[in-house]
Amino acid sequence: MAESTFRARVCFQKSGPLRHLSHLETVHACGRAARRARLPYAVTKGFSPHMRIAFGPALPVGTAGRGEYYDLWLRSYIPASDVLASLRSATPANLAPVNVVYVGERSASLTAALTIARYEVVVEGGEALAESLAGSLAAIVAEGVFAVEHKGKQKVFELASTLPKEPEVSSVEGVTVVRLTTRMGERGSLRPETLVTTALAREKLEGRIASVTRTELLVEEEDSWRSPM
Repeated sequence: MAESTFRARVCFQKSGPLRHLSHLETVHACGRAARRARLPYAVTKGFSPHMRIAFGPALPVGTAGRGEYYDLWLRSYIPASDVLASLRSATPANLAPVNVVYVGERSASLTAALTIARYEVVVEGGEALAESLAGSLAAIVAEGVFAVEHKGKQKVFELASTLPKEPEVSSVEGVTVVRLTTRMGERGSLRPETLVTTALAREKLEGRIASVTRTELLVEEEDSWRSPM
């Protein structure tokens, strides 16, 4: 008889110096935290058994995340609030879990389910920069396609699909904040800082990106988006 397991979905943040961890380093850090928390985690079958843990879409190195996810399978049921408390006590503050819920075993994987990402890009420069940058971004979006050179290969994004919502640009306390919503797929996703950097360069705008944060990851269902928890 197959072992019964319980699939705990963990929402965590990635901030401060730990935003510079690679995806693999983040996976290892969260796995160590689950071990330190002494949770009864399940292991895979086969010749090289390891913890059953699965992560959502990887964050680029240097990008912070306010709502990142991983699924952790447990051999026995523990109240979600207790799982959260145990993980918080065993995890570095800059990778701290913020919520835990149980999801069905047949739920889609995080990488398959999470297709919408929201970002905040903070650029040094106030109201004048915000106005010019908004115009430059609008011009790029109007072109319909955006080409990116990566490792010697060119990737072309159809912006009508890649950007399901128009970029929003505002000036807040002397800096410019660009809010972007992107759609992720099999061909990867558009990095928001690449789009913003191109918009700055096209108009020769003097602005430096200060930070990039992925604020949300969402599940797309017909004409609506929802949290994976």
